[in-house]
Amino acid sequence: MVDTTRLSRAVDHFADRLRAAPQSRLQRGAAAEALGLARELARWAQRVEAPGVEPREMPDAGMFAAADQITVAGHDLAVVLASDAEVSEAVRLVEEAQKRAGV
Repeated sequence: MVDTTRLSRAVDHFADRLRAAPQSRLQRGAAAEALGLARELARWAQRVEAPGVEPREMPDAGMFAAADQITVAGHDLAVVLASDAEVSEAVRLVEEAQKRAGV
């Protein structure tokens, strides 16, 4: 059994930081960075769950929904990861996106 706790914590931390960020920070790119991450994590999960099927793109639900979108996508991905290496890669993606978002 793969321990995905690190991924869940990383996603939740990023989401909490987004929720606490001022609107100006979200507008300057933090929300767009979060949406990009959410889309990447969602595509990854979909490719694992349905190989050979074209992944659907997560819609842009607006800057105030970005935190919820990374939370959903990250936790969905955590359910399907099969190795500790995949968990580490997902955590790395989240941490790098959070740094780029500046939150």
